[in-house]
Amino acid sequence: MAQPKRVKAADQYEGFGAVVGEFGAHIFRVDVPATLKGDITITEDFGLKGGENGVPPKETRVVLPRRLWSGIAEAARKDFAARLKAKRLTSSRWTTGDNKVDRMLGKELCVLAWAAEHANSVDECKAIAAKWSALRPEERWWLFSQTVAEAGQADDKEGGWRKALFHALSGGRVTEQKPRSIRPVEEPAETLSLF
Repeated sequence: MAQPKRVKAADQYEGFGAVVGEFGAHIFRVDVPATLKGDITITEDFGLKGGENGVPPKETRVVLPRRLWSGIAEAARKDFAARLKAKRLTSSRWTTGDNKVDRMLGKELCVLAWAAEHANSVDECKAIAAKWSALRPEERWWLFSQTVAEAGQADDKEGGWRKALFHALSGGRVTEQKPRSIRPVEEPAETLSLF
């Protein structure tokens, strides 16, 4: 009787810790267009849980101009690479096209991108990335949960928590803000993740 082929743990993941072996896994996708002026889009893909109990299949969380992405991309890559290495997994680089990211790392990336979307320069993005790097993963996850409940869609850029992230991580300018209504978001049932 033939023995089943053993799959190494590292072969079950691609990109930045995204599960490959599990069909319909909840992951994030970072679309980096081939054009140098194209915007970067970060989408939460709920996988098989999408479409159940009012959970959409996918939600675009942020659309970031390329110039701002260039200020945060390397910091995120280094942070994720170190954590993947600690789990004995290979890391990736941001490439043109679809970059898959573990759902917990994707939440952290959204926090960084949401803070950077209000920046005026690449240097300001780098300062934001440095402060983001100093946060613990649990703090980033909490910030994601707070932000996504109120202003988690790509067009919610002016929402309270989205601007608060910029101010918290940049020491940014104080601007006048209109009050917004809070939309409750029902989280899908969580499964254990790599992180």
